Amino acid sequence: MSLRECIRVSLRALGANKLRALLTMLGIIIGVAAVIALMAMGRGAQAAITQQIQSLGTNVLFVRPGASTQSGVRQSSGSQQTLTLEDGTALAEQVPAVKAVAPELNGNVQLVANGQNWSTRVIGTSASYPEVRNAKTARGQFFTREQEDNRASVIVLGQTVVTNLFPGQDPIGQSVRVSMGGRPGVMFRVIGVMESKGGSGFGNQDDQAFVPVTSFATRLSATRTAHGQLSVGTLNVQVDDQASVRDTMQQVSALLRQRHKVTQDDFTVQSQEDFLQTISQVSGTMTIFLGAIAGISLIVGGIGIMNIMLVSVTERTREIGIRKAIGARRRDILLQFMVEAMVVSVLGGVIGISVGVGVSRVVGRLPLPGMFGSALVTPDAVVLAFTVSAAIGMFFGIYPAMRASRLRPIEALRYE
Repeated sequence: MSLRECIRVSLRALGANKLRALLTMLGIIIGVAAVIALMAMGRGAQAAITQQIQSLGTNVLFVRPGASTQSGVRQSSGSQQTLTLEDGTALAEQVPAVKAVAPELNGNVQLVANGQNWSTRVIGTSASYPEVRNAKTARGQFFTREQEDNRASVIVLGQTVVTNLFPGQDPIGQSVRVSMGGRPGVMFRVIGVMESKGGSGFGNQDDQAFVPVTSFATRLSATRTAHGQLSVGTLNVQVDDQASVRDTMQQVSALLRQRHKVTQDDFTVQSQEDFLQTISQVSGTMTIFLGAIAGISLIVGGIGIMNIMLVSVTERTREIGIRKAIGARRRDILLQFMVEAMVVSVLGGVIGISVGVGVSRVVGRLPLPGMFGSALVTPDAVVLAFTVSAAIGMFFGIYPAMRASRLRPIEALRYE
């Protein structure tokens, strides 16, 4: 019997019991759809996080203070006040591949304006921040180097802050009272509004405000080192090109060791590539884990195929006997039932792929927060799900097919 004839006979047999065939395929359909949908959400989350990391800037190194030790207990990273504003200036001037440096001081503040108040985070930084961190203003402008040098009382607001303090109004030119740590409020003039970047695993980038680092230190809060230098929380270092990142990390570390006169680093230097590798490893593991969980339903679907095929062999025992009596060989019977199991699994796989892609698209359009609203269907996930479904049909169809092929014609014809 040819393969085409086997497929035709299999489809006719399945058509005779449509409901049973559909219920048999249901396990495969659900399994394939679950694998594709869950892997799509995992890949989508990975792509969303990668995009968020890249939105922090291009070729950026993040230099942060090291961890302090109190009573023999090591504190969290960044708890040691070792980085200074002068360190940032030295990096910009002495490391050849460094394009710009944007220091950061930050703290939680209470903003009062227009009869409204809002708690947010204020960042004290330099005029180079927009270039380093790939940030743009939607209205107005970011503060200039001159305003930074003059310690001007100017502030740039994020979109969330504007929405809560100036609903339906233009905030440019208006005044905002900034209170920090219970101190009396200081008036700042709004000169710009940042473009929206939305929330992410790194916090809501729209719910923050920016002031010159010099204004932050003199008007809001300042922490100084033992030598009286202004301590900063982060130095954002922009490198000329991606190829120079690794070498620049080593040069930055060497210069800071020299300036701090230490043999063991009292700071940490990380690149976007480090973040991306870590995120890729974690999200890749989670994607595989989600796919494996969904794959369990494929195994259940395969068991269902074996069960129904055994029932089919029992019901068609006389048919098998007749076919063998008129000359059908053992391999013909084996091929027929193997093809029948494969047809069930392949049809279920095709339907499951359609359902999985549809579910992924629906999830991608839902107004879910952050990375949970992302779904990315990739060809390898579709190929994997289809291949596994076909393999399961072949594996679980072997035993029923062998059982059918081993029936003796005389006993099969006597079966009632």
